[in-house]
Amino acid sequence: MIRVLLAEDQAMVRGALASLLALEPDIEVVAQVARGDEVIAAALAARPDVALLDIEMPGRTGLEAAHELSGALPECRILILTTFGRPGYLRRAMEGGAAGFLLKDAPASELAAAIRRAIAGERVVDPGLAAAALSQGDSPLTPREHEVLVASREHATVAELAAALYLSPGTVRNHLSSVMQKLDARNRAEAVRIAEERGWL
Repeated sequence: MIRVLLAEDQAMVRGALASLLALEPDIEVVAQVARGDEVIAAALAARPDVALLDIEMPGRTGLEAAHELSGALPECRILILTTFGRPGYLRRAMEGGAAGFLLKDAPASELAAAIRRAIAGERVVDPGLAAAALSQGDSPLTPREHEVLVASREHATVAELAAALYLSPGTVRNHLSSVMQKLDARNRAEAVRIAEERGWL
């Protein structure tokens, strides 16, 4: 029997996934959580063979939880299940120890097959997403530029950004200018949108 942990913040989706997997003769859902920061405790208690993690969850993202889980329970195979088919997310998931990356709009039969393939030691990735990730490449942003762009989602003015990051306003402007140039964005909001769509934030 393959033991599965489900981490999905939407109760209806989580229930539907659990019901679908319950129909499989060789799969048993042994734990369900609604928050990313509940994954590790649930996994250590239930000892699943496979963890299905959504990306967008309160408390901690599925990508962060995957990274932690691969360290805390290395024998557990991790599959990221998401609505967001962003190439940057795929790259980060694989770097964080995930064995697979599946889109929620895939047929239900593919999910059970993916779980079995992950247990068999295979990498399970949506082919279109894999091709997009390879063609897109890594984020061109430096760690500091990434930090400034992430913070700019919460702070409206350059002065607020500078104060939050303990940088001078001129340094913040330079970083934002570099980010916009690298992403071919007209303004800061567009730079954030582009980076989010590519899974770089």
